[in-house]
Amino acid sequence: MNEVQGGSAVKSETAVELKDVHKSFREGRDRILQGITISFPTGKLTYILGPSGTGKSVTLKHVLGLLHPDAGEVTVLGQVLSSMGTKELVRFREKFGMVFQSSALFDEMTIFENVAFPLREHTRLNEAQIEKEVIDVLKTLGMDGPYDKYPNEISGGMRKRVGIARAIVRKPEILLYDEPTTGLDPYTRITVDDLIEKIKREYSLTSIVISHDIPSALRIADKIIFLDSGKVVFDGLPSDFVRSNNASIRKFMDADLVSFRALKLAEEQFRK
Repeated sequence: MNEVQGGSAVKSETAVELKDVHKSFREGRDRILQGITISFPTGKLTYILGPSGTGKSVTLKHVLGLLHPDAGEVTVLGQVLSSMGTKELVRFREKFGMVFQSSALFDEMTIFENVAFPLREHTRLNEAQIEKEVIDVLKTLGMDGPYDKYPNEISGGMRKRVGIARAIVRKPEILLYDEPTTGLDPYTRITVDDLIEKIKREYSLTSIVISHDIPSALRIADKIIFLDSGKVVFDGLPSDFVRSNNASIRKFMDADLVSFRALKLAEEQFRK
């Protein structure tokens, strides 16, 4: 753990590093990131947790190079992003895959066409090669077909699988997830958790997840970052996160526990 109180740090080769990053909007009046320093280990799964509006999405945009810090430095795969020009950044982003909260599938495209889209747009593979790549990745994610259905014809869990397949079909080095389990039922949430962990393991991907989902983070994360008011208040192992005495973390976890107890009470009432 690398908390305010100190502790045992997670040691690994670093894929992404933010050093003393500051970011404000509205001419400095909205201070979103206040000197955060974070490292994301290569090939590991890191969750960024924290209340809404505390800087999680802004942090992710810095990793992608969509935002540049007012002060500090962002290094990805050994490259300082602020030193790159626009065209160089666009090419560099090919090293990323992105899984959106809503899956962001094209409604007018089938499952196959959605996953094939980035290959057709950004590679020179022929159709036979594209078909092989698409089917291979869909089967890896437990989808054996048919692949001619449209997004509105499949479940939320299946849409999430298709979104993940599209994100990894070009074999990125870093995979980013934006609230991947929001709005999913408990069973589907666990299924998505298992997929995230499986992809990290089988593809050796550096994976970064922004989320409010404490149970998922505790279940599959290698490392947890907790942001509060634009500052890092926890950086360490899930086992240490559970034991943290930080007031913001305890409040966050207690709120989740209240929700869980309310759900269990509703289930008990329903069974009567």
